[in-house]
Amino acid sequence: MTAVPGTPLPPRLSRLTFHGPLSESRAAAMVRRLAATHPRTVLDIGCGWAELLLRVLAAVPDARGTGIDVNGKDLDRARRNAEARGLTERVEFVGESALRTRRGPADLVLCLGASQALSTAEPPTVEALRELRRLVTDGGRVLLGEGFWQRPPNKTELSGMWPGATAADHYDLATLVDLAVEAGFRPEWTETATLAEWEEFESAYQADLEVWLAGHPEHPLAPETRERLDRHRAQWMSYRGVLGLAYLTLVPDQRSPAG
Repeated sequence: MTAVPGTPLPPRLSRLTFHGPLSESRAAAMVRRLAATHPRTVLDIGCGWAELLLRVLAAVPDARGTGIDVNGKDLDRARRNAEARGLTERVEFVGESALRTRRGPADLVLCLGASQALSTAEPPTVEALRELRRLVTDGGRVLLGEGFWQRPPNKTELSGMWPGATAADHYDLATLVDLAVEAGFRPEWTETATLAEWEEFESAYQADLEVWLAGHPEHPLAPETRERLDRHRAQWMSYRGVLGLAYLTLVPDQRSPAG
């Protein structure tokens, strides 16, 4: 969105703490569980503004972190947040692709809704899991946030989702966990985002622009903003209750060597 002189634009995603359907209570439990493993190095794939990474670093004073993303605005927000929390000296944010990254292995690897950053396959899940096994140390942990079908989508639902959506874009939850095992992990913890978490995320994702648009209906950018908001809302309503997000805490199976 390009600024127009004299008219302020809305803040970008200011209502979101996490860039995904993740509640404060679930995030706190995740951080406690991951911090208990005492990671010395943390790698965040597709980190965005790296809220969970920063919370882990705050909980593990000896840990150092690296966040990888290609979105410069999100990385700028991550750097500001790190500075505000006194974590700048213990974290590095790099604007680069994570494909075949040599940044690992790390004791803890976070990959929340970003498996596509590790593979060009469609869906990326199988190859991404293999990459995550390569990127984590033996005895470490991976926290994977990955989409799954809560039930098979019908043709009408698929037609309203993202462009080109097909039933092959995701697996069901049981298959997803089995694929993690096949890739060399044991599932320490399996949990899924609730409908309330999804609704908070999707509402917050739109909220800044919705309020701005309501107050600036004649702004030159209003037509494209309205079209984008209406399109995303329609997509959400098509996958609401159909698309889930699993949070899998995975332990490397040392019978399955990395690489």
